[in-house]
Amino acid sequence: MTWHLVFFFLPAWVLAGCAVLCGAWVFRPGAGVPWTRRWAWNAAAGGLVLVGGLIAFDNDGKMATYGALVLVSATLEWLLQKGWQAR
Repeated sequence: MTWHLVFFFLPAWVLAGCAVLCGAWVFRPGAGVPWTRRWAWNAAAGGLVLVGGLIAFDNDGKMATYGALVLVSATLEWLLQKGWQAR
């Protein structure tokens, strides 16, 4: 049972790490929130998207859920890095 939960949330955790790394590369350093907090926010939001996809589709692993996961993670990283401000 534990492994099922780990592998269910694993895409959100990995994508959160990738978003934090790419966010540090694209945006100016130190612009927003520290990377540990950004990872936690991205992982939590991604987990909510995966649970929402499971509830909406009665099945996990749908491409629409993964698309929403990428969109939410990228948008959240942009917000946490204050991407609307000029470089």
